[in-house]
Amino acid sequence: MTGRAKEKAGILTQSYRLSLDAPIETAEVFERALETLGGALAIGMPDDGGFLSLAVYLPEVPDDPRVHALLAAAALVAGVPMPAWKLESLRDIDWVSESQKRLPALRAGRFYLYGSHVAEAPPPGTIALLIEANAAFGTGRHESTFGCLLALSHHARYRRLGPVLDMGAGSGVLAMAAAKLWRTSVLAVERDPVAVGVARENVRINGLSSHVTLCRAEGYRSRTVRRAGPFDLVCANILAAPLIAMANDLARCMAPRGVAILSGILKSQAQSVLARHRGAGLVLRSRLCVGDWSTLVLRKK
Repeated sequence: MTGRAKEKAGILTQSYRLSLDAPIETAEVFERALETLGGALAIGMPDDGGFLSLAVYLPEVPDDPRVHALLAAAALVAGVPMPAWKLESLRDIDWVSESQKRLPALRAGRFYLYGSHVAEAPPPGTIALLIEANAAFGTGRHESTFGCLLALSHHARYRRLGPVLDMGAGSGVLAMAAAKLWRTSVLAVERDPVAVGVARENVRINGLSSHVTLCRAEGYRSRTVRRAGPFDLVCANILAAPLIAMANDLARCMAPRGVAILSGILKSQAQSVLARHRGAGLVLRSRLCVGDWSTLVLRKK
């Protein structure tokens, strides 16, 4: 096979793997740090000590100072020592397949998430979402995303919805899940331009371009967000600190009796997040826990 043919097949004649182990409760923070390097992110299973292996496959050698700065910042946010990381040079590695083989199809409530490498048809009665394993910014497998998908499945029993907002959409998993569930208009807001591109492609391959609108913006005060609201449902799977900071803005953009699904919250942080949103006029409807992560379902009074 020629070098050009290898590239078309997803096989690189020279590639690199940057890997590290992180405590499972800090995984999302380190995932986001590694995702900024580009490439394909592969996530292993937790070991007996509660550590998760993370690896990113890259076509070029990453800049050492940049890697150090990214991981140091992530460690500071996570409140843990900076993990040791290893860079390996690989040859003739199909880095797409390497990441895909660690990502079997996932069932989350009514949703079935799978990559194009999965040969089996989606189970009858499920809502299928095609999310490629080499797409950065989330494939739906983190406990916080899983909790949001369960909450969406449960909420579908109660009502049909008008406009939906996915704040901090990442790869667009939650926006697409809501669009498929209710066939309603969804505004997906993400500040990272690379993530917006990934989400746009995911929306396209799932046939949802007429339902999901992508917007590069930050926070609820964006003109696009204000014009599209008020929203019957808001999903925000980010982190506890920004959720707390934006609680009042969230409440203002919600329709009367609207519902918010919030995640990216460790169990130890849930009470602080809930207290701040109660102060903004929201009440707790239900709470889901998946692993070390909490998902809060709130309703506007």
